Amino acid sequence: MATRRELLSWDEVGRLIDHLIPQFRVEFDAMVIITRGGIIPGGMLCEKLDIEEVLTAAVDFPFESEREAAKLLAWPEFVQFPDNSLITGRQLLVVDDVWGSGRTITAVKNRISAAGGIPHTCVLHFNPHRSLFSQAHPDSYAAITDAHIVYPWETDRGIEKVLLDEPE
Repeated sequence: MATRRELLSWDEVGRLIDHLIPQFRVEFDAMVIITRGGIIPGGMLCEKLDIEEVLTAAVDFPFESEREAAKLLAWPEFVQFPDNSLITGRQLLVVDDVWGSGRTITAVKNRISAAGGIPHTCVLHFNPHRSLFSQAHPDSYAAITDAHIVYPWETDRGIEKVLLDEPE
């Protein structure tokens, strides 16, 4: 069965950001943006929340086999991650664009927790149908979906290319 795809406008993204703001119940010391998907929504949230300290995390899930099961069992490789001194004891808003399988944001959340930080996960879209974690979900999300979301910043690669890409 083909995955339903949904192309968003910048106005729709702005409304999603506005929907997130009232969900936050703590004042954040900093933000951890997950590259690449979290860069634009993270930047928009930084402006709205007046968060000045922005950190980045880049995670890769390498695999040796082409089998789908092997990809899902891969251990995360942190290509880039903030030093523990920037995390310990701090309230951190962890931002990505979408929670599909949930592997990336969960890996970042767990590493922050292990370093003594207090992570609060946030995504624009949560797809519970694809999540690998039956009991886990983002702390904040703007919408639930079962579609492959195409964000306006992804269309510069050509809408035909984006719509043909396989979702996470």
